[in-house]
Amino acid sequence: MSSTLKARLSWVPGVLVATALAAVALQLAALPLFKEQLHFGALLLVILLGMLWRLVLPLPTWAIPGIEMAKKPILRWAVAGLGLRLTIGEILDIGGTALLIVSVSTLAALAAGWWLAKKFDIPRDLGLLLGVGGAICGASAVVAADTVVQARKQDSAMAIGVITILGTIGILLFPELGWMIGLNNFDFGVWAGASLQETAQVVAAGDTYSPESKEVATVVKLVRICWLAPIVFYLGRQVAKRAKAESPDAPDKSVPLVPWFLVMFGVFAVIRSMELVPESGTFSLTNCKTVVKWMMCIGMAGVGLQTSILDLAKTGLRPIIVGALQWVVLGVVALTLIKLL
Repeated sequence: MSSTLKARLSWVPGVLVATALAAVALQLAALPLFKEQLHFGALLLVILLGMLWRLVLPLPTWAIPGIEMAKKPILRWAVAGLGLRLTIGEILDIGGTALLIVSVSTLAALAAGWWLAKKFDIPRDLGLLLGVGGAICGASAVVAADTVVQARKQDSAMAIGVITILGTIGILLFPELGWMIGLNNFDFGVWAGASLQETAQVVAAGDTYSPESKEVATVVKLVRICWLAPIVFYLGRQVAKRAKAESPDAPDKSVPLVPWFLVMFGVFAVIRSMELVPESGTFSLTNCKTVVKWMMCIGMAGVGLQTSILDLAKTGLRPIIVGALQWVVLGVVALTLIKLL
């Protein structure tokens, strides 16, 4: 057996472990307790399952190569596959004013999140991931940003946990605030889509308000996802500059102008916009989205399996405070722009 084939076969056991955890998480996420009451998505659940495994049992040596495969290449392809959610037509349909609101509020929240992380002395990489995840699209944004930040495993898990907790609170809080303020269905949809973290949370809050709000909120949320590519690109440039400044004598590592998975993100978005993916058949849009969802869960299982709960406990309450304050900035800026415009 050649060394190359042997190395590739070494991935199989760990990938199977991650796939098994993903299957359990997807089943749990479909249960009423998690779907309708706690609003915990499969990504959070699979991380928790991986962390629980790590707490109870040591990580088997034979599984490590496959877990690394899940956490990096598989996860990056999953992020690229998020482009299948977007169409140019949907983005244009919500109008220029809504586009301006979501763009300004997203960038303001990103800047505020990074600034707050410094003020609260949050570890640099954790602060970067919190800022991107809270401003753009939750767990998916954390995953995409971590491919260039390359933070500690517990940092990405902490960022996803904080964002999920806050967004779950938002599902209950936002409709009540919308009714209190007197927002119409369209304006609430824009506000929820521009302010809540995860797509599932946006859909749940919008559906509580009205069917129209849900449709508007979903499209606005997809517009926020469009900011993922330029922001991760910016982060990649900054990380490369920082590494060079901290170790000027180290060999200059080649950093691609644009990470390959972001290029594929754009390619998939164009494919979706041109309606090149059929509505039925083996390679239908529904099946492609299902594959992307599975890949994302498998990748996040890898993150959870390499994350220690004890390490997370040492971080304390500061990440939650920073995440909450950033969320307030995001919600207030978006609501103010809705009222003004």
